[in-house]
Amino acid sequence: MHGYDRLENVRLQDQAETLVDLLHSDTSFPMGSFVLEVGCGIGAQTIPLARNSPGARIISVDISAESVAEARANSDAAGVTNVQFQQADIFALPFDRESFDHVFVCFVLEHLSQPVEALAKLKELLRPGGTVTVIEGDHGSTYFHPDSDAAHMAIRCQVELQRIAGGNALVGRQLYPLLLQAGFDAVRVSPRMVYVDSSRPDLVDGFTKKTFTAMIEGVREPAIRAGMVKPELFDAGIRALYRTAETDGVFCYTFFKATGEKAT
Repeated sequence: MHGYDRLENVRLQDQAETLVDLLHSDTSFPMGSFVLEVGCGIGAQTIPLARNSPGARIISVDISAESVAEARANSDAAGVTNVQFQQADIFALPFDRESFDHVFVCFVLEHLSQPVEALAKLKELLRPGGTVTVIEGDHGSTYFHPDSDAAHMAIRCQVELQRIAGGNALVGRQLYPLLLQAGFDAVRVSPRMVYVDSSRPDLVDGFTKKTFTAMIEGVREPAIRAGMVKPELFDAGIRALYRTAETDGVFCYTFFKATGEKAT
């Protein structure tokens, strides 16, 4: 849905750097663990994952060969040495059953029309007692001050375009039932709210402006072509989202982080 162009890659990198503590601080894998990361993209989430588990061996895959090449370059530049990258499709992964101790999935299910099937395939690759970690956002969790009907409309355009493309921008709230349906045990979900006001200038710039608003701004042309919104209303919504980054503005968004286990 978000594409693979340069601006999107920059946005993904900004998002990862801004949210590293919120999303990754409590994820680490033991020495000697064999970990699979699926949908690694340009490696924005791979680098903190690898740094938190220097004794683990990680294989990171993505369906895009271009993204894999960039992820490898980014990882090398960051000095990460415990990750191997390769191109692969989540629905046709070239690994034996029960090969991995842990699986990590971040911002992937939102793009899939069959998330339960994907999770079930990943479960087959886990050894008994292995774990899965899944992180997703939920655009329906967004609220802000000053409030704006136009901003909510612009966000709904992104949600609807992702639905038409076969994805789900509201998948965060569904992680618990999705993991249960895929057969995982001991499922736990932790909401992670990003709260932004002007006392947190790093989040104002890195999240409100460069992550969320930049993402919504990126769907302007397809939303207008689809007849979802008039240009002037969409533009008013984007202005309203940037308005929340001013001194008296507030912006909130919730990510959901879930874990599950494969029964022994």
